[in-house]
Amino acid sequence: MKLKLLFKKIPQAQIKGSKDVSITGLSTNSKLVSPGNLFIARKGRMHDGGSYIPEALEAGACAVLTDLYDPSLKSTIQVIHPSIASIEGTLAAEFYHNPAEELFLVGITGTNGKTTSSFLIKHLLDQFQGPCGLIGTIEYIVGTSHYNATRTTPEVTANHKMLREMRNQGCTSAVMEVTSHALDQGRVDKIDYDVAVFTNLTQDHLDYHPTMEEYCQAKNLLFKNLGKEAWAVINQDSPWMPKITAGCQANILTYGIEQSADLRATEIRLEKGGTRAKVTYQGKALECFFPLTGRFNVYNCLAAMGVALAKKVSFETVIERIKSLPSVRGRLEPVENDLRLKIYVDFAHSDDALKNVLQTLNEVKTGKIITVFGCGGDRDKTKRSKMGAVCEQHSDLCIITSDNPRSEDPNAICKEIATGFQLQGYAIEPDRRAAIKKAILLAQPDDIILIAGKGHETYQIFATKTIEFDDVAIARDICAELNQNLASGTPFESPFPG
Repeated sequence: MKLKLLFKKIPQAQIKGSKDVSITGLSTNSKLVSPGNLFIARKGRMHDGGSYIPEALEAGACAVLTDLYDPSLKSTIQVIHPSIASIEGTLAAEFYHNPAEELFLVGITGTNGKTTSSFLIKHLLDQFQGPCGLIGTIEYIVGTSHYNATRTTPEVTANHKMLREMRNQGCTSAVMEVTSHALDQGRVDKIDYDVAVFTNLTQDHLDYHPTMEEYCQAKNLLFKNLGKEAWAVINQDSPWMPKITAGCQANILTYGIEQSADLRATEIRLEKGGTRAKVTYQGKALECFFPLTGRFNVYNCLAAMGVALAKKVSFETVIERIKSLPSVRGRLEPVENDLRLKIYVDFAHSDDALKNVLQTLNEVKTGKIITVFGCGGDRDKTKRSKMGAVCEQHSDLCIITSDNPRSEDPNAICKEIATGFQLQGYAIEPDRRAAIKKAILLAQPDDIILIAGKGHETYQIFATKTIEFDDVAIARDICAELNQNLASGTPFESPFPG
C-alpha cells in the first residue's frame, strides 16, 4: 500500500519525504521490523519508541511514524502526528482492509473466566458460524495455526493483522479476550464487536488502575462502543453490572444463577465429569449437563450459551451442543500421576478466583484440601493478604510459594501473603518445585492438591532470568520420581504444627 493512501483518512498527519513509497507492513517493535515496514514509534508507559528508530531503520523500515520531526534523519521518510496512539487503530484497519467488518466478532472482558469462556464460545461458533479464530491468554488460533500467546490482548496492529490472517484462512468468526489494559490503551481500536461478554469484576490490577471504579470504567468502554445492532451478554449477578452497561446502546442479554436473568441456571448439582442444572430461557426450562466442574464454570457456560442465543441459535440446539464443551488447559486441569493422587492445576491468581475454585473442590472432597499458591511480583500487592485469607478459609493445609516474582524478593512476597492468615496452618517454601513436592508428600489418597496461580504457563519469571516451569509437568514428574523410590525415600517432616 502506498504511504499516501495509508494516511488518506488522517489529513492532519504531515509526511516529510516521498508519499509514494510502498508500505509492506506495520510494526511497533523494532526487533520485528521487516524490509519496507512503517515503524510506529509511539511512547509507551515505560519506553519511548523514538529511541528505537535507528534499530528499525537498520532492519529495513522505509518510513517512521513519530510525534516529533528529527532533522538528523534527512534521508528517512518521516510521518509526524501529535497523537500516535489515537491513529494507530485507524492505520491498522486501513492497511489490513478492515478485517473486523468481515468476521463475526466476540469480545470478552472480566476479571475471571475470560479464557475458559473464550474457548467455550469458540467451540460453539465453530459449529454454528464456521471456523472461528481466537486471541487470548493461552494461545492465538489463526485458522489451523496455533501460536503461544505473548499477552492476552496484543497491540492493535497485531490484532488487525491476525484478524486479516484469520479471514484469509477461511475463518468466519473470531473470539477475543479483551483486558482492561487493552481497552485503556486502545489495543482494540477500530474493532467493532458483534457481541461483547462481561463475566465479572473483582479486585485485580490495582497496580495499574488506581481504583476499582477506574478499573470498571475501562471495562465499560467495550460496551459503550458497541453498535445498536450488537449484543451485550452480561453477568446479572455481578454488582458492577449497572456500571458496566452504562451508555451501552446494544441489545442486552443477561445470564446468572442468583438473580432473575434472561438465561438462568438453577438446581445446580455436581456430578461425575461435570455439573448438571436446570436452565431457563424465554420461559422454557430444560435440563442441561455441563462437562465442566463447579458453579463458576456454570457462569462460563452460560456466557457461551448467551453468545449462541444472541446469534438466534435455538435454545434446544444450544443445550444439546453444550454437552460437548472441551476442557481448557490450566483451568482446574487434573494431573495424571503414578501415585493416583487427586491433583489439580488452576490459573486462579486473584482472591475471588481462588475462592471459586476452592469452594468447588470443597463440594467434592472426601479428605483434606492442600493448596499450593503464590502471588506475582510487580503486581497488585493489596490482594496478597486477601488470597492468604481465602486460602486459609477454604483449605485444610496451605503452602505459600513463589509465582512469578519478577523483580521482587520471593520471600518478601510470601511473607505478605502470610499476613492474611489468622492461624499457623501454613508453611512457606519459596522454591515452587519444592513446595509442590511437599504437598504431594503430605497428601493421603482421599486428599485433593490444588496448585494455583500459574495454570497453563510453562515458565517462571525472576528478576534476572526466566526458566521453564510447568506446574502440570512438575507435579507429574515428582509423582513418578516418588513412585519409583518410595520405599527408600527420606521421611518427610511435616512443617505443620501437630
